[in-house]
Amino acid sequence: MVRDKVQEAKWKGLCVNDHWQQMKRIMMESAQDICGMTKGPCRHKETWWWNEEGAEAVGEKKIKVWKVEERKYERSKDGV
Repeated sequence: MVRDKVQEAKWKGLCVNDHWQQMKRIMMESAQDICGMTKGPCRHKETWWWNEEGAEAVGEKKIKVWKVEERKYERSKDGV
């Protein structure tokens, strides 16, 4: 598919930038033909399926991890 498009393309008399643009166009068209396109960016940028209990649990865990990291830092600073 890509090979056929490359062979059919008219390459003579083109500068390097035009060669690049033509090759890019061929590759993009082939990728779109093979893979298709998405409908757009992700609509959900947050974990909207969590309820309040889940959000609290994650918040508590973040605090505990932060405290553990803080203790590690303090120990390394003290040379223990």
